[in-house]
Amino acid sequence: MEIVTAEGTISAGPPQRCAVLASLAVNAGRPVTVETLIDRIWEDRPPEHVRRALHAHVARIRRLLEQTGGPAGPSARLVRRSGGYLLEVAPERVDVHRFRHLLQAARAPKLPDVERVTLLREALGLWQGEPLGGLTGQWAARTRQSWRQQYLDAVTAWARAELRVENAAAVIGPLTDLVGENPLLEPLVAVLMRALYTVGRSTQAVDLYSVTRRRLVEELGAEASAELRRVHQAILRDDLDGQRPAVTPPHPRPASVALAQLPRDIRGFSGRNAELARLHAALPASDEQAATVVVSALAGTAGVGKTALAVHWAHQVRHRFPDGQLYVNLRGFDPSGSMMDPAEALRGFLDALQVTPQRIPIGVDAQSALYRSLLAGRRILIVLDNARNADQVRPLLPGAPGCLALVTSRNQLAGLVADGALPLTLDLLTPVEARELLTLRLGADRIADEPQAVEEIISRCAHLPLALAVVAARAAAHLRFPLHALATELGDVQNRLDVLTGGDAATDVRAVLSWSYRTLAPQAALLFRLLALHPGPDISASATASLAGLPRRQVQSLLAELTRANLIVEHVPGRYAFHDLLRAYAAEQAHATDTDQQRRAAIHRTLDHYLHTAYAAALLLHACRDAIPLAPLGAGVTPERLPDHRQALTWFTTEHAVLLAAVEHASDAGFDTHTWQLAWTLTDFLDRQGHWHDWIAAQRAAVTSGRRLSDPATEAGAHQQSGHAHIQLGRFDEARAHLQDALALFRLAGEKPGQAQTHYSFAVLSERQGRHTEALHHARRCLELFDAADHRHGKALALSTLGWLQAQLGDHRRALTNCQRSLALFQEIGDLHGQGETLDRLGYVHHHLGHHIQAVACYRQALELLGELRDRYWEARILTHLGDTHHSAGVPSAARDAWRKAVDILDDLGLPGADGVRAKLAALEGLSAPASPPDPPGRRKTP
Repeated sequence: MEIVTAEGTISAGPPQRCAVLASLAVNAGRPVTVETLIDRIWEDRPPEHVRRALHAHVARIRRLLEQTGGPAGPSARLVRRSGGYLLEVAPERVDVHRFRHLLQAARAPKLPDVERVTLLREALGLWQGEPLGGLTGQWAARTRQSWRQQYLDAVTAWARAELRVENAAAVIGPLTDLVGENPLLEPLVAVLMRALYTVGRSTQAVDLYSVTRRRLVEELGAEASAELRRVHQAILRDDLDGQRPAVTPPHPRPASVALAQLPRDIRGFSGRNAELARLHAALPASDEQAATVVVSALAGTAGVGKTALAVHWAHQVRHRFPDGQLYVNLRGFDPSGSMMDPAEALRGFLDALQVTPQRIPIGVDAQSALYRSLLAGRRILIVLDNARNADQVRPLLPGAPGCLALVTSRNQLAGLVADGALPLTLDLLTPVEARELLTLRLGADRIADEPQAVEEIISRCAHLPLALAVVAARAAAHLRFPLHALATELGDVQNRLDVLTGGDAATDVRAVLSWSYRTLAPQAALLFRLLALHPGPDISASATASLAGLPRRQVQSLLAELTRANLIVEHVPGRYAFHDLLRAYAAEQAHATDTDQQRRAAIHRTLDHYLHTAYAAALLLHACRDAIPLAPLGAGVTPERLPDHRQALTWFTTEHAVLLAAVEHASDAGFDTHTWQLAWTLTDFLDRQGHWHDWIAAQRAAVTSGRRLSDPATEAGAHQQSGHAHIQLGRFDEARAHLQDALALFRLAGEKPGQAQTHYSFAVLSERQGRHTEALHHARRCLELFDAADHRHGKALALSTLGWLQAQLGDHRRALTNCQRSLALFQEIGDLHGQGETLDRLGYVHHHLGHHIQAVACYRQALELLGELRDRYWEARILTHLGDTHHSAGVPSAARDAWRKAVDILDDLGLPGADGVRAKLAALEGLSAPASPPDPPGRRKTP
């Protein structure tokens, strides 16, 4: 995200602030609620002080926007609105809105093509790299995907316009690149084929068709679209712009009976307002336009409510189709396993259209042609429910303007979408929609009486409409049953699917899920089962390859099959997940089908994958850390390759929740060595990012594993790390207990570096508690032990700590000497993080010696080092100290700038230290008395 000012372009700042600005800019001129902003930016992992963090981002964005515009004032303003914020800005100032405006102008039907080309060129010129670059999360991914499709549509429109003004050569290069990136996007392929043909490269156009068709069949199981086939045939005939003679089909007698085949509307239908709005928007603007809409489930299709939505919407709009409605259940996922043949469906429709059996032709193609002929000139709504694939549906689609087909399927019908159908994916119900469903079935009073039980039922039903309907039916049949009793039954994960049975196959959640599972190829079914064994909320394609013990390319194909079947969802690019009920069903199938040995081998491969990748990433974060011995990789395990520190940090951030779950899973499954080693790899990441509660949880499992292994050194190391994490959270009594256990166990093991590390943690603890003399004793003991073990990195850490404590006690000369010795050692070793921390301490010492110029130089060098390492906690600490020095040196503007940056970072991290820095800013402005809270104590370094 960038902001363009009169002086140039400025960055919006860190990713979370960019996400706030992006959310507001996308909705420019419309208010965005605080809750929406929090959900888009932090999703289900908001920091403790999330509103404070959001307000800090908003304040910073306001300051940035003040730099826009000219003498008349800023061209964009961020204003508060009831419950949220609104970005006041002219739409043409926001690139995405200008892009859409230009596209709309280019669609004017009477616009000359030369002008159309100019508008489209300007629109495409607004694209500079990946939209919302650097932003993560589901909202950014969905928005990015939507914009990408708009961009591709715009490119296609531009290329067609260029062809009409006889400028084919200009489009071949850009289209070739885009088709290389999107080889299955048939409209792009078709226009590139036209361009190649126009410039005399017919052979290449035909070759392109052959390659595209083969990929469509192999990767999607779909034939090329009618448009692509038509262009291909025209090129072969050397008559691309010619017209084929029209064929006049036979005209059976018109139907005399009104067509009204829709099932009855769904009683108690609730929610789905956004999806209903999209379906209404898909209606043709006039009777001369046709539309095909695909409804497919996103997160688990089975039971997500596709048929209910389709039928409900069809009843809402049936007045738009005075010639009637056709409906058929195509049985694509029938319990019997046999889907309806298209010929059978066509015969049913032809019969409804009053075609006598004698006049129905033989063969699907002829039947489909007759069917389309009968629809010509009529306005009929066709609902094709429960389709298996695009081939089953294509013969049933209308070809005449005025008709509309609505298709539902558990599969993603990519072939139809490529033909021009509008995809609409159904997600699970939101919490509000799920509560509304239960309220309609059970009454508002009963829901209001047990709000906690209702929340548990919704969660344990995974927000799946079918599961909620089954529970509601059971509760309605037993009015005296308390809802908390049902919630408790659903809390038993092993038997949850037993509770969710409605008495017949159509309302038995287990049976409904099985219909999708049984359509899978054997290897895809095996992968589906294995995915239930994976810890954590989602999984990457690389980790899936290790889980399955298969090459990544093969796994990608299997993941695509599961995604098309909507048994898993690719919720962000390259990461896959499924909801809890599908996970429970997959786990049942795994225990019923696969042996204990097979399941344990898959878990072992998964833990190996995460351990070896995390170990490499940990050493990239802290290259000077003491190594630990890992067991060799098992067969079939392919850890990820991380080239540098930045990629390592990104990987840890992405896999954060998965790695914590892997530690717990390894402990529960008895993989004790994996448990403590995984916890070891997480130490620096969790500490530097301020995830201290997670650090404690990981080390708690490591303590248990070390004890089970009868390994005192391993248990001691986990106690020491747990103790330091407790220090960071201010839990000093618990920290001291862990450190005492660590010291005793390290002594038992004769492990001097471990003892030294524990004395370092004791020094930090004592300083936090204001016991500076005691802290100094531990720092000296730490130095003695590291020196005796000839541990250069540990010695550098001890000297830096000793110097810091001496500075706190006012012994600045000795502090300067020890910090300089520490810095020299860290430089020899090549520990950039250690250098950054020690430079901060040197800056502090110089400040108190009155050497302001030297202090500022140290702080700036420290910021440069730790900024590269993206340790935001230390950045904030150094910026705070830098502001202190500028203030003492009489440069208030520089102090203000440094303190503001520190506050922004601390607010991002949700750390309370921001209030102390705000007090300094307020004092600088003369708003209150100066506040100088104690400097935060030293952060942990692991030799």
